[in-house]
Amino acid sequence: MTRVVRALAALLVCLSGFLATAEAQPYPSRPVRVIVPFAPGGPTDVIARIIAQKLSENLGQQFVVENRAGAGGNIGMAAVAKSPADGYTVLVSSSSIVVNPSLYSNIPFDAIKDFAPVTYAAASPNVLVVHPSVEARSVRELIALIKANPGKFSFASPGIGTTPDLSGHLFKLALGLDLVGVPFNGAGPAITSTIGNQTPIAFTALPPTTPHVKSGALRALAVTSKTRSSALPDVPTLAEAGVADQEADTLQGVLVPAGTPKEIIDTLHREIVKIVALPDVKERLAGLGFDAVANRPDEFAAQIRAEIVKWGKVVKDANIKVE
Repeated sequence: MTRVVRALAALLVCLSGFLATAEAQPYPSRPVRVIVPFAPGGPTDVIARIIAQKLSENLGQQFVVENRAGAGGNIGMAAVAKSPADGYTVLVSSSSIVVNPSLYSNIPFDAIKDFAPVTYAAASPNVLVVHPSVEARSVRELIALIKANPGKFSFASPGIGTTPDLSGHLFKLALGLDLVGVPFNGAGPAITSTIGNQTPIAFTALPPTTPHVKSGALRALAVTSKTRSSALPDVPTLAEAGVADQEADTLQGVLVPAGTPKEIIDTLHREIVKIVALPDVKERLAGLGFDAVANRPDEFAAQIRAEIVKWGKVVKDANIKVE
């Protein structure tokens, strides 16, 4: 019996030593899933893959991108919200994280309570463009033109509830304009409609629109960011053009499930800040129409809370609904 007790004691010592060693392993000690709540090929997917590749190189474990598309991003975001808070499931999301809470009547997660923000990695403004035949070469001239012709003008957007669509409605509501919103199924059809002058005005994301501005097919009047975009440095912001409080970037943010240990969040934040500051990464982001941001977790958390309120008001006031 004594030998059995001694053997069990030795086994417990070995087991406790094994567990202590396992607990002491630095993060990450196994592959990490990076969930993108959209289909492959879009800007969120591309940026997620850039970050995941660099994290794999820097941290010595594979960060594997997994696309979980559907319901405007809600399916993928819900999958992350329900995942263990251990750092091995990471979300890379667009502005859907701040828009969907008010756009959809029921979503399977709480955007504030279910996630711990890591960083707002990169941003791209929306852009206000017009067909060259429109007799307005500034935002102020466009406002005057719309007011002088109530009900005559419409604006195209890439879809109901997208940040360009909400930018158009924010502009319309703030200035009391009789302007009809025409949502399309994607940026391509919206831009094509404006180039063809079916919808003489458009609010679109910057990346797919920039080539058409540079070619002269469209005239850019303003961008919706706080500062000018490096992609179109000669185009003023809406604030510079005389219309304040119109900021509306398309964000690309990194989040983890709520309750993830602070040291893991700090590790991810530190590494992503270094990654987006790399010259080759900044060049690739610029090619997509994005500028690096990489703010602190608390700053990103405050931004999420503020933008949920902001876009919620626009959705309500504009009576925007998703079927």
